[in-house]
Amino acid sequence: MMQAGVLETILPGVHRLVAPNPSVMTGPGTNTYLLGNKSITVLDPGPDIPEHIDAIVAAIQRLGAELERVVTTHTHPDHSPGAAELQLRFSGVPVIGASIANDGYQDPRFAPTAGLDHDDCFDVDGSVLRAIYTPGHVGNHYCFIHEASGAVFTGDHIMQGSTVVIIPPAGDMADYVASLKLLLDYPMRYLAPGHGSLITTPHAEIEGLVAHRLGREAKVLAAFNEVASGDLDDLVLVAYRDVDPSIHPIAKLSLWAHLLKLEKESRAVQNEGRWELI
Repeated sequence: MMQAGVLETILPGVHRLVAPNPSVMTGPGTNTYLLGNKSITVLDPGPDIPEHIDAIVAAIQRLGAELERVVTTHTHPDHSPGAAELQLRFSGVPVIGASIANDGYQDPRFAPTAGLDHDDCFDVDGSVLRAIYTPGHVGNHYCFIHEASGAVFTGDHIMQGSTVVIIPPAGDMADYVASLKLLLDYPMRYLAPGHGSLITTPHAEIEGLVAHRLGREAKVLAAFNEVASGDLDDLVLVAYRDVDPSIHPIAKLSLWAHLLKLEKESRAVQNEGRWELI
């Protein structure tokens, strides 16, 4: 049972704290990972909730360790705001992550001391932590593979038990599917998501997610058999008729992302907010 504020060692050198921010969008809460045993890398410090920051500090003390750095998968407000508070408490500890223009969904306080690039590597107690650029959920999203354990920390790229929302224009469905396929090239043994429990069948999980997204794309394409030309309100009723109507406001965001992917692939076109196939 995942419980907020309780330090769990889920793999050798991999510890997890769950932030007290459960919701429909965050599941049990945001996972903050502490990597290492003596020299700690905090991955996704989570929301700036005082009791969560206190729990991170207490966990580092309990491990008898030093905080070496903070890294972030992306800058949504349930993942990165805790970094600013950790910098205050640990005398300017380095914060590493990629910035992005604020589209109204980003952490406005995020001010990394260093940026992030694909294949950047960090030493975590003698093990390599490698950054993997995985845009899609948002344009500045990175996953990280901990090579000693084979765990890939997926942030919001993959969430256990839930479908990731893609919000254009910062989110991009074409990039998302490509980034899922990219992860299949890495020697994974586990997926450690930003929300939910450890996933022990990483390849099957990712292949299932790709199939799910392409299956939804097929439903979007089929919707044009009933709505030859329509806006998001028209199309969501058909393409997402298998989804509870209360979810349609969120579904329209993913629908938009699917349509932009089809537009990028020259399979659909929009004119003044109305879409049709080419």
